Amino acid sequence: MDPALLREREAFKKRAIATPTVEKKSRPDGSSQQRDESKKKVRPPSNAPKLDSSKGTRHQDGDDHPLTLEEILDETNQLDIGSGVKNWLQSEALVNNPKIDVIDGNRFAFKPVYRIRDGKSLLKLLKQHDLKGLGGVLLEDVQESLPHCEKALKNRASEIVYITRPIDKKKILFYNDKTANFVVDEEFQKCWRAVTVDAMDDGKIDEYLEKQGIRSMQDHGIKKTVIPKRKKPPNKKRQFKKPRDNEHLADVLETYEDNTLTQKGASASG
Repeated sequence: MDPALLREREAFKKRAIATPTVEKKSRPDGSSQQRDESKKKVRPPSNAPKLDSSKGTRHQDGDDHPLTLEEILDETNQLDIGSGVKNWLQSEALVNNPKIDVIDGNRFAFKPVYRIRDGKSLLKLLKQHDLKGLGGVLLEDVQESLPHCEKALKNRASEIVYITRPIDKKKILFYNDKTANFVVDEEFQKCWRAVTVDAMDDGKIDEYLEKQGIRSMQDHGIKKTVIPKRKKPPNKKRQFKKPRDNEHLADVLETYEDNTLTQKGASASG
């Protein structure tokens, strides 16, 4: 090999060793994807106003007509915001808020948990929950949904039962079905309270009742009687029957064929 080339090769290796290099660490495959997704997320402007729609103050006061964005900003004294923030509110924040109904594309109204307007509609809601076995209704949801809630609850106090949930101490409303009220003997109440079924599920309770010769409650429902459909009465219009040819004269008819031939032969010979 040419000595000159060998010297150049050795000199190149020395320069390469003397030059510092920075190793570029490889990123996991998902990092670039996460970075791209974060860019896609629409973030609210730093000076965006805080429109607390969860309270629904206007709705609770009975004022539930929809408002435009300008009217909302006017009521919240925030008319000095920029056009960029207004566009964000109009196209992103208000449209995607689960507590807001968008009407005609440019007007906004509070969206309550339940569509109830007065004490009568509240009782109807509680009755439906009771009949369908849906349980009670949270008091805080009723307070959010029902205009002038305290007044309506006070007027319907005798028709509503309040139960405090032990988990979070929240109050639950149930319909007070007075038709289910009856007096239970005190001795029976003591026996009932003495029975513990905490460690038993519904299947085990049903199995125990069946062994004791008692059917479970699911078999004691009201059975609907099926009323058979009435058959349509036959059409009593008299149908016209064509008479058969001379059947009513079958016993008196005579055959004249032979006599006629005889008469014709006699006249021919004469």
